[in-house]
Amino acid sequence: MFEGQPKGLYALALANTGERFGYYTMLAIFTLFMQAKFGWDEATAGQVNAIFLAFVYFLPLAGGYLSDKIGYGRCVTIGILIMFLGYLGLAVPVESLDTAKVTMFAGLAAVSVGTGLFKGNLQVLVGNLYDDPKYSARRDSAFSLFYMAINIGAMFAPSMAKWVTNQYLAQYNMVYDAANTDPEYLKVLAGGYGLCFGVACVSLVMSAVIYFAFRGWFKHADVTAKQAQSQGDANVEALTPKQTKDRIVALLMVFFVVIFFWMAFHQNGSALTFFAKKYTNLTVEGPMRFGFNIFSLALVAAAVYTGFSAIQSSVRKTKAICSVVTIMLLGGAYALYTMMSNPTMAQPSDFQQFNPFFVVALTPFSMVLFDSLAKKGHEISAPTRIAWGMFVAALGFGVITLASTGLISPMDLGDKTQSILSPGWLISTYLTLTFAELLLSPMGISFVSKVAPPKYKGLMMGGWFVATAIGNYASMLPSMLWNKIPLMYNWAILIGLCLISALLMFSLLGKLKKMTA
Repeated sequence: MFEGQPKGLYALALANTGERFGYYTMLAIFTLFMQAKFGWDEATAGQVNAIFLAFVYFLPLAGGYLSDKIGYGRCVTIGILIMFLGYLGLAVPVESLDTAKVTMFAGLAAVSVGTGLFKGNLQVLVGNLYDDPKYSARRDSAFSLFYMAINIGAMFAPSMAKWVTNQYLAQYNMVYDAANTDPEYLKVLAGGYGLCFGVACVSLVMSAVIYFAFRGWFKHADVTAKQAQSQGDANVEALTPKQTKDRIVALLMVFFVVIFFWMAFHQNGSALTFFAKKYTNLTVEGPMRFGFNIFSLALVAAAVYTGFSAIQSSVRKTKAICSVVTIMLLGGAYALYTMMSNPTMAQPSDFQQFNPFFVVALTPFSMVLFDSLAKKGHEISAPTRIAWGMFVAALGFGVITLASTGLISPMDLGDKTQSILSPGWLISTYLTLTFAELLLSPMGISFVSKVAPPKYKGLMMGGWFVATAIGNYASMLPSMLWNKIPLMYNWAILIGLCLISALLMFSLLGKLKKMTA
């Protein structure tokens, strides 16, 4: 799994882990922050969140265009600096609501621009490592590992946000209460959420340290197509104008389809969080508590990797050591679980940790499955995986639809809560959506890296994120309809869009294969 990869992959992956940890710490509480700080309803908070996400993922197109001109590494460096200024602006406490809105939007703008310069270009650097024929066969597995690293950061983020918030509330002798609408309580709660933006600042600094400290491991990949040609690099693929056009058209087809996946998937920060707040029993009892201890989850995830190492290693000593470590990790996870209070109080943002945990824990299984199929001559192409990913996403929202049967719709519930559902419903939804994500996202990025014409690598990687941006913007639809239509209809819209997208992708498979041959 980890063997045969260039060491530059690990430096870039860890740098991204730090940046994503800060970003998802901020994102875990962002809609909740706006509700507490400004008193905005779900529709308004969801719309602002969707617009922000859209810019975060739209601006990599501009970042990709610029990087093809001035270099990928240079854009990454500038992006880190601008992101830091943005998070710093968000972290500064402001009493005046009007001023707070100005500083918030200014900070969001800076984070969006910085991410646009950082995100796509870091992934181009990863892809460039695999232009070397020595590593080219490991491109798909590399992006799976890279994607796993992203989710390690995302996995710990909600717990960090929860811990920071609870510590701040405790200073005022308060505890988290989803139903509390007292102005004084909300003011303190907003202050706690604001500290989470400071966490993002610190995390980004750590990311920058890793990136610059180990730059020598991947510096050779920081070469544009124009620079490579001038240096006489034989690894630069020569394409005819028709081949270039066909590949761009093929990528645009894929981009169109994935819009609808991201529209559905990014309900984790809006509609699914609102669902957790309104309908889910946040008093967690019994074995279910295990999922709400991030350290237990982390040890389980680590045990998955040591377990695979024990199975795959051909060295007896390594097998023995990894087996012992696996048992110790699982034992530690259980010990932490037994020390938890029963019942345990959860918060709506806690549920956002399940998706990254599932990504991290299930990535090895995904890699082994598809690698074994490839070795048997049954390799499944990236577009095919994307098509199946859309279908599985529809199943995920089928789960939450079943959970919603018989519930009072938000428009009738008002400011009250109907906290009757087991957390298992949301956890199952996130698990199913993770299966879809593993089929779609890392393979989609790998596909772009592999198929994009060399001189348009940055631009095409930016195009992938533009599709994500459009999907993120469209993700506000369920939030806008939250208090206007029955809850079941909201989920039905998402199911329908995912199924239509899956069918469209399946219908395009033959054409995509010809165009990218």
